[in-house]
Order: sequence, then structure tokens, then C-alpha cells
Amino acid sequence: MTNTTPAIIKNFPVLNMNCAACAVSTESTLQYLPGVISATVNYANASARVAYDPSQTNPILFKKALQNIGYDLLIQDNADQAFEEHQQEHLNALKRKTMAALLLAIPLVIIGMFFMHIPYANYIMWAMATPFLFYFGQSFYANAWKQLRHRKANMDTLVAMSTSVAYIFSVYNTLWPGYWHAQGIHAPVYFEAAAVVIAFILLGRWLEEKAKSGTASAIKKLMGLQPKTVLMLQGNGTLLEIPVNDVQPGNVLLARAGERIAVDGRVTEGHSFVVESMISGEPLPVEKNRGDLVYAGTINQQGNFHFMAEKTGADTVLAHIIEMVQAAQGSKAPVQNRVDKIAGIFVPVVIGIALLTLLVWTVAGGPQSMAHGLVGLVTVLIIACPCALGLATPTAIMMGVGKGAEQGILIKDAESLELAQQVDTVVLDKTGTLTEGKPKVTGVQWYQPDDAYKQVLAAIEQQSTHPLAAAVAACFPAQLPVGVSNIENIPGAGVKATSAGADYFVGNLRLLEMHHIVIDPALATIAQNWQMEAKTVVYFANASQTLAVIALEDQLKSSSVRAVRALQDAAITVYMLTGDQPATAAAIAQQAGIQHYEAGVLPGRKAAFVAELQAQGHIVAMAGDGINDAQALAQADVSIAMGHGSEIAMDVARITLVSSDLEQIPKAIRLSKLTVMTIRQNLGWAFIYNLIGIPLAAGILFPVNGFLLNPMIAGAAMALSSVSVVANSLRLQWKTLR
Repeated sequence: MTNTTPAIIKNFPVLNMNCAACAVSTESTLQYLPGVISATVNYANASARVAYDPSQTNPILFKKALQNIGYDLLIQDNADQAFEEHQQEHLNALKRKTMAALLLAIPLVIIGMFFMHIPYANYIMWAMATPFLFYFGQSFYANAWKQLRHRKANMDTLVAMSTSVAYIFSVYNTLWPGYWHAQGIHAPVYFEAAAVVIAFILLGRWLEEKAKSGTASAIKKLMGLQPKTVLMLQGNGTLLEIPVNDVQPGNVLLARAGERIAVDGRVTEGHSFVVESMISGEPLPVEKNRGDLVYAGTINQQGNFHFMAEKTGADTVLAHIIEMVQAAQGSKAPVQNRVDKIAGIFVPVVIGIALLTLLVWTVAGGPQSMAHGLVGLVTVLIIACPCALGLATPTAIMMGVGKGAEQGILIKDAESLELAQQVDTVVLDKTGTLTEGKPKVTGVQWYQPDDAYKQVLAAIEQQSTHPLAAAVAACFPAQLPVGVSNIENIPGAGVKATSAGADYFVGNLRLLEMHHIVIDPALATIAQNWQMEAKTVVYFANASQTLAVIALEDQLKSSSVRAVRALQDAAITVYMLTGDQPATAAAIAQQAGIQHYEAGVLPGRKAAFVAELQAQGHIVAMAGDGINDAQALAQADVSIAMGHGSEIAMDVARITLVSSDLEQIPKAIRLSKLTVMTIRQNLGWAFIYNLIGIPLAAGILFPVNGFLLNPMIAGAAMALSSVSVVANSLRLQWKTLR
């Protein structure tokens, strides 16, 4: 009989992952569990997205399976909150441990390098090195043991082996130096090498965790857009407050002024303006009358109205946005695959070389073969310790992030900073990204200029609640007070008011037609020209004739044209997407110098458009400022939010432009190129260092000139390699982004 139980797809926070190899182990463990259809583990945001058959398995079994190999899974209802608290506690603890380890390592290195002949020096260093293994480095050994039990290896394995062998070797030589003295050799100890290895690896881990600590809370904020309760209209006309989860399609609900709408529905009674920026991206509130659709999470700006629920729960537009953001954020970054391969090859190769070194020296014979073999094994493990590899990326990322912050470019993760240099396509939202995001008066034409009329217009608009009124009022500052009374909002038309016994009207063409007001042909021509330029026209009239026409426009930012040109000069294709009307989109695109644009798009279409470009092989950067851009931002390879935009957009986006200046986008791409170049230099140095250092540590020159690298020198070289990587990363501070 075929199992028809529907699959469940859920995201779970994963704990205790320290490297890309950890994500590989976690992912493979989950994938091979019975009942698991698919599993993807994202190391960057420490999450696992699992699709499973609930009739065969459950999250409790996932948790137990990961605990067996040293990791953990948060499966409780408040998992996201618990994960945030855990991450913050972990980061604070790691910082304290790193600082303490570095401070304790300094005197240990000084004794080991310069005062190793003082009385009881070995015992002093032994006492000082012991906390490194049994406290500071405890997690390395615990994780390495758990990996070994499952025949796996990661960076912890190499750290544990090198430091434990160096420590045990040094303890043996401290207690029983006679074997070495009999060979005519001073018994060497390498306590400081073991300590420095752990201290530097902790530093690398802390830098990496700090770079990842800005995990977005976009999902939680998106969920917060929906009210917890709602007022439902009962059959007897009374209102009953019920939980939003209890709302059913067909229920009639009350939307009060200033409150968020609870579910998707259709207006049945009343009139208002609703802020739908999360749906359309446009800042102007949308007028709502009987029969119009309203959406969950949007804000009822003014006026109460009733609406009938049509879509609730997971069916609302807001719920779909949340789901799409979750899916995009949980996807696996391509860069992780390269890191996985490096980590998977490096560790076993180094271990194999170290054991081969011991074997070759032992077989080669000679009076000191065993001594040379042990020294070679320890030296290889010490010199090949991945301190430089561990620091190569996080130090460059930290410097790149710091450099960006100085330039007003806030970068939240290494993935976006690494990937931005590959961007060949940039998709821009219009309103608030290319444009200022707020309407401004761009033209006023009077039938007969009269200061008295200007004062009346200013007074009416200052008291009006219409969304465009503030822009018109701002055009006439410092006007003398004028008495205005009987202000009447006319739905879908404008405002009627009385001043000094005369009636005045401010609104659209429909308002004038309703009251049979004459429009001067010259003013009518000007208004038509403005409309052809995709501008909004407001009419001001008295009871008999039109007194003025006013054009409003959401103006292009002064930097947008330069930014678009800079991107195009860098061989980057620029697209514009907007929920606005085609005429406005065409005008803005032409002004900005953008050849490719699409108008009338909703959030789902924006995300789909980005996905289509990605399917064609493009690396896509998306820049936006509104909640409506969240899906596309999450879908894009590199997501960029404007600093003045919504918190949701800034949380979803991995890069935020504080000044909302589009010229920062080319700078961000330049910063990415510099940072990636630094990472490659760091990794190149680390690998070349190992390529040269490991053979030297193994004793490749001994048959030629009798040179055998001292583990003490290996420890110093290891430290120098790390310092070199950090120093190279610091050079980013002096780079320019133009």
C-alpha cells in the first residue's frame, strides 16, 4: 500500500558546528536517516532544512543522531529565540576564553624562547601549558574524539593530534630526559608550541563567529507583522475579539485606523487608505472602497472599515513571503563546497605525512632514527597546524567588513562579501532605491497668481489627511495663518473646505467634474503634459474655476544616474523592477539610463525574476528598501538594502547601504574584489607555507646537509604564518574603493 502521508519541510538551528567539514558531517548524518527525504545544512547560518516523512521519523530522532556525533539540534517551539540566546552566550564565552588563552600564552612563549634554562623551566611551562589542553582546548579534543568514533575527521582532529602529541612528547622528555641525554641530545620540550596552536585557533574561531554573529531575525519580524487578535463582527452586530488563528474564511472583521490588517480579505463596508508598501513597494497609501482587496500585515492608515476574510493562516500573502524568505535563507552557499573539499583533504593528508615521516625515519636506521622520527612527526603536526588556514578568511572578512562600515557599507556575512565580486547583474527596486521614496511637488501653475489663494491652499493641505497633502503643504512654507472650516474628505476625489465664506477644492480631476468646475484650457494642457510624464496632478479650485494645477513626482536620487553608469562601465547589466505603472517606470528608467525594466510587479514576481536570471547563469545582486523586496533579496546571490528602508529589508539583506546612496554599490563590489584578493593571498601563503614547511619538518634536507627542523622553530614558523596572514589582512585598511 502506498504511503500518502505528506512530507514536512522544516528549518532547525544546528549547534556546535565549527567548520565546513562539520556541516558536511551533519548533512550526511541527517540524509541517511530513515524517513528523511532531503537535508541541507547551511554552515553560514547554522541551520538545517529537512524534508521528511512524519510517519517514519521525527525531529527527536534527528536530534539524537546529531548528538551522537558531537552536534545538537534545537527542535522546541521557540527554537529561533533559543538559538539566538545560545549563539550570544557562545560568542561571549569564546571571547573570554580566547583573551585568557592569548594572555597566558605570552609568558609561556617568553620562557620557552628565551628563558628555557632557568631552574624548573620545564615544570613551569608544563604547569602553564596544561590548562590549554584541559580547559582552553577541551572542545577540540571532545569533538575530535566524537569524529573518530564515527570514522570522520575535521580541523579539530588535526588540532587535537598536534597539540596532544607535542604535549605528551614534552611531558615524557621532562620526566625522563635520560633517553635523549644518552643520545647526546638535549631533551626538547614543546609546551609553548602546543599552547600557541590552541590560542591561535581559538582566535580564528572567535573572529569567524564574530563575523557570523549578525544573523538576521527577519523571519521573526515578518511574523510580527500579523496581529495576535482581531475583532470579528457577529450576527447580532456586536464585536468579539478572537485570536487571529481562529479566523475562518467568510468571517467579517473590523479594521481600525492605525492597526495592521490581520488576514487577506475584501472590503465590505467603509473607506480608508491602506499602506501596502510590503506588497507593492510604493510609499503612497492605497485608497480602499467596497469590494477592494486588503492584505495581512498592511497598515490601515485612517478610517475604520469592515472586510470579509478570504485567505487565512499559511494562505495569506504575508505567509507566502515568510515561507519564501525561509527557503532562500536556508539554501546552501556554493562557496561551502570548496571549503568542504579543502577541509576534507587537508586533515588526512597531514596526518598521513606525519605518520609516514615517523615510519621512514624508523626504517632508515641510524643511531638516532627513533629520535629523529619522533621529532619529525611532532614537527610536521605542529608546522602543518591550520592556524593560517583558520585565520585566512575571518581576518580578511573582519577587515573588509570594518572597511565597509567606514564607508557606510554594512556587510553582514562572509558569503555576500566573497560573492559580490562575481556579480554580473544588478536588479534595482525603483521607489526608495533609485528614487527618493517620497513624493515632492515638481511643478505649480496658477491661473492667476494670488498670495491669498496660496495661503488658502496651504491651510487646507496642512489640515488634510490625504497622503499627498503633506507634500503639497511643504511646497508653501511660512504662509500666514488662514481660517479654514468645514473640511470634508471626499472619497476617491479629494478635499472640500470653506475659507472666508467661499468653498475651495483640492483633489483630482474627478473632484472638479463632480462639482462642474471649469478648467482653463491652458491649465488642462499643462496637466495633460505632466500626466504624460507619469506625474501625479493635483487640482486646486474654487466653486467656479480652477485656480492652479500641481505636479508631484517621486524624484530620482541625484546619485542614481552616476551609480547606474558606474555599474554599466564595469560590464554589469542593470535591471529595474517596480510595482508602479508602466508610464512612470519608463520615465524613471530613461532618466536613470536603464535599458531593462519591468513594471507592475508584485513580490513573488520580483523573486521569480531574480531566479530566472540565476537560472541563466548570472550572479545577481538585488537592491531594495521595502518589505515587498524581502523575497527577492533573500533569493538573490547578493542582497543589498537601503539604510532608510524597512527593518525587514535590512534584516533579510546581507549588505546595507547606510546613506541609501546607490554609488555605494560599485564601492561594495570593489571592496569584495579587494577582500577576495586578500583571502586568496592569505590562503596562497598558507598553502605555500605548508607546501614548503611540511617537507622541511619531515626532514627532506637531512640527507643533503644534515638539516632537521626543530619543533621550536616549527612552532615559531607556525605563529609567524598566522601573524603574516593577519598583517596582510590589515593592509585592506589602506585600500581605496574608487
